Amino acid sequence: MKSYNVAVAGVTGAVGQEMLKILEERNFPVKQLKPLASQRSVGKIVTFRGEKIPVEILSTESFQGMDFALFSAGASISKEFAPLAGQEGCIVIDNSSAFRQDPDVPLIIPEVNPGAIVDFRKKNIIANPNCTTIVTIVPLKPLHDYGRIKRVVASSYQAASGAGAKAMQELEDQVKEYAFGREMVAGVFPYQIAFNLIPQVDVFLDNFYSKEEMKMVWETRKIMGEPDLQITATCVRVPVLRAHSVSVNIETEKKITRDKAIELLSAFPGVTVQDDPANRVYPMPWLVSGKDNCYVGRIREDISCPNGLTLWSVGDQIRKGAALNAIQIAELLIEKKLV
Repeated sequence: MKSYNVAVAGVTGAVGQEMLKILEERNFPVKQLKPLASQRSVGKIVTFRGEKIPVEILSTESFQGMDFALFSAGASISKEFAPLAGQEGCIVIDNSSAFRQDPDVPLIIPEVNPGAIVDFRKKNIIANPNCTTIVTIVPLKPLHDYGRIKRVVASSYQAASGAGAKAMQELEDQVKEYAFGREMVAGVFPYQIAFNLIPQVDVFLDNFYSKEEMKMVWETRKIMGEPDLQITATCVRVPVLRAHSVSVNIETEKKITRDKAIELLSAFPGVTVQDDPANRVYPMPWLVSGKDNCYVGRIREDISCPNGLTLWSVGDQIRKGAALNAIQIAELLIEKKLV
């Protein structure tokens, strides 16, 4: 089997570390691994397949001879370095928001729109969608194919880890401070996250939606190939360490019964159905953390709408919402012999 030179930009972050773990778990055909990060991380050691590899500084010279570059270092870094990597002939799979709405950059969830991946050659860049968008769309795809979705109403319950390792630490620190009767200090979030909900993820825009909410709108339309799909979203940060949850209500042209929805979802790759109300079986973040699939439950026909359906989707946003999806994109390129 052919093997590939793979660079990981932002390797010391939570998503970068998860990428190394998944590359190893899935036995991705890595010939040479190049871990990249900012100056403050240079010289740190990462371990890959038992080999200890020093982290190198991310620079304009980093991508010579590389086949893939997995970016998890933030939009500003991606905007600066991803085009340079692409010009070197390296295929960039970018986890940031930098290129998601670029018409020359495909936005890919391999289970949902694999055919769109062939359009990457203009810039040699493929965008990884927003983590909440992925957790929402994967279970919607088989329902859309069967009944054609007209409208989506999504409410997200997003874990602290979606804001990074420092946010996770802040939640843990606040819980300890509460336990010892000390003041809970907020730094990453605008308010304490422990024992609280914050109905703001990212900045607010002129239409009073947050940027995170509009990402779900814009990205869902692009990925599903439905530019006029009606979508509204409310994104909320919750005191959970890992794994995002989304309550999704859809209206379809063709009615989808609960039984049919379970049948469609159970047969779709990347989805696991956990739906047994009588025995209190439904997806929860603490059970889904560390898992690859999107877990779906609480499936029910909407009593307020003849062709409505409501479901609950939970996914580990560091894995399927970020690192895993990026590596699945690379695997898809190999499968289609595009690299």
